[in-house]
Amino acid sequence: MERVLDPLNRCESCPIRHRAVCATCDTDELAVLESIKYYRSFEAGQPIIFSGDQMEFVASIVKGAATIEQIMEDGRKQTLGLLLPSDFIGRPGRENAIYDVTAVTDITLCCFRRGKFETLIETTPHIAQRLLAISLDELDAARDWMLLLGRKTAREKIATFLMMIVRRTTVPAVVSTGNTTQIELPLTREAMADYLGLTIETVSRQFSALRKEGLIALQGKRIVDIPSISHLRAIAGSSTD
Repeated sequence: MERVLDPLNRCESCPIRHRAVCATCDTDELAVLESIKYYRSFEAGQPIIFSGDQMEFVASIVKGAATIEQIMEDGRKQTLGLLLPSDFIGRPGRENAIYDVTAVTDITLCCFRRGKFETLIETTPHIAQRLLAISLDELDAARDWMLLLGRKTAREKIATFLMMIVRRTTVPAVVSTGNTTQIELPLTREAMADYLGLTIETVSRQFSALRKEGLIALQGKRIVDIPSISHLRAIAGSSTD
């Protein structure tokens, strides 16, 4: 069930402040954002936006994860993207959504009425520049995902997915203890299989293989300990952090 939350933290102390659309805003610009923002929460499995809906707001994810999905005419569903903390939902200048967005965990959004935000873009260069940077990052990510789906093996896909969670999830979801990094997976095995273009059985086999090799340790189905980020990165075929 949707809930409206009272803002508990100022922008300066927000956990996504360094990566969100407001990342480069100065003090005065943050004050304007403070005056027009509000929070919304959705439970795991709850739709946030349906394709074709009028977009009344845009938002940054503060906590939790969501998927971008498209339903084909015959009912088949394809997961097109995973949204994590600091990711932006909505497109200024577009009135209607073109994809479904669904919460896959309990999620909190920092929201702005679309009309007010569009006006703010015109008068606040830092926000416009940051939106451009976010859009270009999403383009790069889409190209990387084309490589993953088209060329990478199942083993490389799982390692790449784990590295993405390490890079993108904010503290305290990522915890480093000594040389070990701990993450919480936002997706079930079934959702992960859909996202990576694999079967559930293949996802489970690859997790088991990585565990047996000592590259990961599992605590239940969602908590993953990674003893060596560099080894996992090498499996993923990534050359950067």
